[in-house]
Amino acid sequence: MSALIWLVLLLLFAGLTLTLRKIGVLPIVTQLCAALLLPILMLYLPDSVMPHYAELTSGAWLKLLYASCFTLLLGCILADIADTKLSLDSLKIALPSFVVPFICGVLCAWLFFSELTPLAILALGVLFSITAIPVLFLYLQGIGYPAAERQRLVQAAIVIDVLCWAILALAQSSTELWSMLLPLLAGLLPLLLYWGQMRQVWLYSTVFFVMLLLLQWLGMNALLFGVVYALLVARLGLRLSIPIQAKLWYGLQWYLCVPVILLYGVLQIRLTDVQWQGAASTLLLLVIVPIISKIVGSWLGVYWVRGKRSLATLWQDSVLLNIRGLTEIIFLNILLQHGLIDALLYFGLLLMSVISTLLPALLGLRQQRFTRS
Repeated sequence: MSALIWLVLLLLFAGLTLTLRKIGVLPIVTQLCAALLLPILMLYLPDSVMPHYAELTSGAWLKLLYASCFTLLLGCILADIADTKLSLDSLKIALPSFVVPFICGVLCAWLFFSELTPLAILALGVLFSITAIPVLFLYLQGIGYPAAERQRLVQAAIVIDVLCWAILALAQSSTELWSMLLPLLAGLLPLLLYWGQMRQVWLYSTVFFVMLLLLQWLGMNALLFGVVYALLVARLGLRLSIPIQAKLWYGLQWYLCVPVILLYGVLQIRLTDVQWQGAASTLLLLVIVPIISKIVGSWLGVYWVRGKRSLATLWQDSVLLNIRGLTEIIFLNILLQHGLIDALLYFGLLLMSVISTLLPALLGLRQQRFTRS
């Protein structure tokens, strides 16, 4: 029965994505909105169904499916680290765009969520800071953003995400020495392959994705391994590639991997268990503060390297760097699995992610405004 329900949900996600794509809605926007509505709809399930609700996120087959989708998506995000030479301007943009919202996130967690552990407080700062690389790239491409400016913003997003992944990976491993050492040692495999005179891209990529899947399946810190491995590959002057044809990967990404990641997270939310007294103020805090702090930090970064660009263009860049999406969901799932956040925090940050991703379109940042002669 669980497999049948999952199949129906995946088909519904695919149908919505295909339908709205025809009118120009990005797949990630459609799927984020659908994921946001799902736990709300679950509130109206009859009481007789609720005892079986937990079965939707249990089972060995689902664990393997989720691990595989997680591996592909996380691997592709981290592979961007090993495929880009960063400019100094991108680094200058990234630093305040990361630091300002990170500090705001840590302060908010410390002031308003006293029940959170130190690791969860750190993680909330990371969630305030992150920028979604794939969604940002697709959005900039879709609105016809100038190539040089597009590259600078995407590179800045890569720096931000590297900092986020590295901080969370190291923080997760700080409590158990063995859980840090084994993924860290595995992350040094590129050095071994390189010293063995092996330079084939397919070999480095295969080892990367296989080890990610294995560590994720074993419940070890796949994140730490992935960050170290990808950074080493970049340092060696090599790159990582997806072991799937581009056209096939696009279909798997948007019609299997992303929906599975989203559904696996939101199906674990029990909004019926949430104490809704005072929840409105919490949700407002989780939506407003991350967005404002991220835009302010990004503004400082793009103003630092402004050159002769207009203030209106700097404002547009700041809003675009606030785009969240897929990367945020992966972080949320990691935190939820480790019990670092509860259903209300997950739902609030998911809502913030949806609004952040929709914000450029809502503010009218559209294709014709970026046409260059």
